[in-house]
Amino acid sequence: MNTFLVILLAIFAIMAVVSLVRGIVAFLQTTKVDLESGGENSKELMERQNSAMFARIKYQALAIVVVAVLLMVNR
Repeated sequence: MNTFLVILLAIFAIMAVVSLVRGIVAFLQTTKVDLESGGENSKELMERQNSAMFARIKYQALAIVVVAVLLMVNR
């Protein structure tokens, strides 16, 4: 059981890091000109940022739940 939970924790941690990197890449792609001029590209990039950061929060929450379960199991 512990092995399964640790593997699950590692998967969620990796997915959180991947989501973080995807969000940062989308953030870096938005330029000041796009934001000021309201370019058509900026809305798409903002949506990508939001979805990537929401996914990061989701995976972090799942990792915290797995840690809580591990603590309860190993009590």
